[in-house]
Amino acid sequence: MVLRHIEIHTQEPLLFEPSVFEVEMAIENLKRHKSPGIEQIPPKLIQTGVEQFILRAIKLFSLD
Repeated sequence: MVLRHIEIHTQEPLLFEPSVFEVEMAIENLKRHKSPGIEQIPPKLIQTGVEQFILRAIKLFSLD
């Protein structure tokens, strides 16, 4: 029995761009008093500047 590795090439991205709602919900669900991660941005700071952060996060994650 021979196993073959098959590659599938698509024109569509495998992950979809997050919507504004998805980013808002992720930010809303952040725990405020947790220590920051590798990026050193405390959750409280992200939640304070939600509107600006959402716009920049969507631009960062867009595939264009």
